[in-house]
Amino acid sequence: MKVLLTGANGQVGRCTQDVYAGSDHELKALGRDALDISDAAAVAQTVKAFCPDVIINAAAYTAVDKAESEPELAYAINVAGPANLADAAAEVNALLIHISTDYVFDGTAHTPYSEGDETNPQGVYGQTKLDGEREVQRRCNRHIILRTAWVFSEYGNNFVKTMLRLGKERNELGVVADQVGCPTYAGDIATACLAIARRVVDGNECYGTYHYAGDLAVSWHAFACAIFEEANNSGLISAKPAVNAITTADYPTPAARPAYSVMTGEKLANDFGVPACDWRNALRGVLGKLA
Repeated sequence: MKVLLTGANGQVGRCTQDVYAGSDHELKALGRDALDISDAAAVAQTVKAFCPDVIINAAAYTAVDKAESEPELAYAINVAGPANLADAAAEVNALLIHISTDYVFDGTAHTPYSEGDETNPQGVYGQTKLDGEREVQRRCNRHIILRTAWVFSEYGNNFVKTMLRLGKERNELGVVADQVGCPTYAGDIATACLAIARRVVDGNECYGTYHYAGDLAVSWHAFACAIFEEANNSGLISAKPAVNAITTADYPTPAARPAYSVMTGEKLANDFGVPACDWRNALRGVLGKLA
């Protein structure tokens, strides 16, 4: 299986390279310096030359707050980019796996979101990700849109690494407790994409939109407490800081966040046999690598 990966330098991109390093598949991993997905001609040329069986689009503009002041850049990467990849995938009859987000929902639900629930993004980031989904759906029949959430890993910048830094610097900190979601390990997203790709290449034609996230819903506050508990156990921090629960109103940001963005992964489990991410176990693994 020949796989073209975009966004190779991000969390999912780097974990994908780790996953494929132990497989017999051919992976061409490209960061933005090698392929700007907003450049239609470059995308078409790259895809035609490599002729992949599968394209995994892990490239995204993910600066949620900054997107409010950089809507054009967010649009170029999150909408025009997926559109270009979808056109190129359709041209060579490749499967396109496109990574999306829980931020396509407004967070007013009280039960987990399924794939068919109404979308209503509350900011530029979420809107551009939803528009990117629509471009993929419109342009490429052989697509899998994989919505995920609260991504963490040993790579890049993420909530886990931020908490570890703050835990070493402070004895006390406040973390938002009225936003609930599902932490998801980037390595498990990468593994899920590989499992989906294999099944589709082997003849599974269950295309469409799927959810993949952690198996246990928590607030950011509860997630932080879990991080400090595991970090203390592994020796990454000498003592756990006091973590005070604060509200979204106590910590205003330029972009609105969904208060509840828990997603059900039953459809993915049923169609592809991919279970939800065991994020507590993954967190221990990530902390072990960082240690």
